[in-house]
Amino acid sequence: MIISHKYKFIFIKTAKTAGTSIEIFLSQHCGENDIVTPIYPHVEPHVARNYRGVWNPLNTIIENRGRGIRATIKQVIKRQKFFNHIYARHVQARISDRIWKNYFKFCVERNPWDKTLSHYHMVNDRAEGNITFSEYLRRGQFCINYPIYTDSRGNIAVDKVVKYESLINELHQVFSQLGVPFKDTLGVRAKSEHREDRRSYKDVFTKKQRLIIDRAFEKEIDLHGYKF
Repeated sequence: MIISHKYKFIFIKTAKTAGTSIEIFLSQHCGENDIVTPIYPHVEPHVARNYRGVWNPLNTIIENRGRGIRATIKQVIKRQKFFNHIYARHVQARISDRIWKNYFKFCVERNPWDKTLSHYHMVNDRAEGNITFSEYLRRGQFCINYPIYTDSRGNIAVDKVVKYESLINELHQVFSQLGVPFKDTLGVRAKSEHREDRRSYKDVFTKKQRLIIDRAFEKEIDLHGYKF
């Protein structure tokens, strides 16, 4: 997650959407007073800064309707004001209304079938290749992003959701608007080492497997009009 006072934007990081590569790129252009959260494991030349601080957890607890109080209190104790995949609505609760209203807020989303396949390869790689795709689907621990960039009513809370499928073109438009120098490349493809099988998701999913994803990602499909 990044809050840039230099360029007046807030980048909300979703999962399996080139978010780490975008963070690494942007961290090199951000100012000393900007907020850049750490990446785990660390990737050069990313530089985290200014993400710790004291904050009132009451708004977050109210926003969560009492859920996750322990996690919130733990963040307060550790002065972990901002972190990697923090929800947009929690960022809003920890910054001024002026910044939230006036800064350009954006994130990236990816079609759920391709995102699921990418997530599976990461999970399987970390498990040393011991998880079949069918087993992964049975577990149901999918890479669902929409809670990160929606409000408590399920409405999109950012100004733009960049589509992963047209990432460079859309980032070019966003960065041009913000004044961020961009030569149509992020210069790095972080966390791409997990996936050796580069077949299209259309060549991998069976009809039954596709329906599992249709149900699990119904909200994201509805929000963005994705089609298989």
